[in-house]
Amino acid sequence: MRMANMTVAEITELLDQAELPEAILAELHTDRRVSVIRLLEKWQKRKASLTKEAARLQQLFLPEQELRRQGYECIVGVDEAGRGPLAGPLVVGAAILPFGCSLPSLNDSKKLSAAQRAVLYDEIKKKALSTKTVIVEVADIDRLNIYQATVQAMYQAIKTIELKPQAALIDAVPLPELPIPANSLIGGDGLSASIAAASILAKVERDRLMEELALIYPQYGFQNHKGYGTREHLRALAEYGPCPIHRTSFEPIKSWGGRQDAS
Repeated sequence: MRMANMTVAEITELLDQAELPEAILAELHTDRRVSVIRLLEKWQKRKASLTKEAARLQQLFLPEQELRRQGYECIVGVDEAGRGPLAGPLVVGAAILPFGCSLPSLNDSKKLSAAQRAVLYDEIKKKALSTKTVIVEVADIDRLNIYQATVQAMYQAIKTIELKPQAALIDAVPLPELPIPANSLIGGDGLSASIAAASILAKVERDRLMEELALIYPQYGFQNHKGYGTREHLRALAEYGPCPIHRTSFEPIKSWGGRQDAS
């Protein structure tokens, strides 16, 4: 059927496809019906957006691609969630992805909505060759300090992930004692697919832990701010004082002389 003989409804259905032969597109461009022109413009914008997103996702695999060129096939990405909050655990995630696997919208977890992270979390768990999360409790954060707690948890995640990696990509934190080649990338969760996947694993699992802790300590609103120093959280701290999951090594809890039982 020639495009000129197609109804607008039929053309709308045709343009639901992401790819169309050049001959069909050329014929659609000759259709002077205003509704068809608008439909074609929308299709072209959607196509451009999809092309841009595909290029971004391809770019995310460049650090892995470079390591593969050096002969490393099994590459682990590592990232954390929860270094900054005043309360709750730290979570480190690790992920080994099959090279070039399809994870639409994969990105730094901070640039995604909670709903997007939840979808990607399930996809990563399904498609990854191996994943691991390590939880660092508040007592260990206070004993070690947050940086050392992060470092130790990252080492543990790489050591204990089921599929043994040949190389590692880490968000920002240098791990000089790793027995495998490792690249620490500033802003790595926006540069590497493996680190982005690890960041999503860590963020989703930590958020879920904070939502569980919110049921135990409802007065602090942990389900809303996840332990970060928001206005709501600071107001609750001023009213109720610190609870057992507040970090005594962090201000202002440190100046208040530690935690109290606010359960």
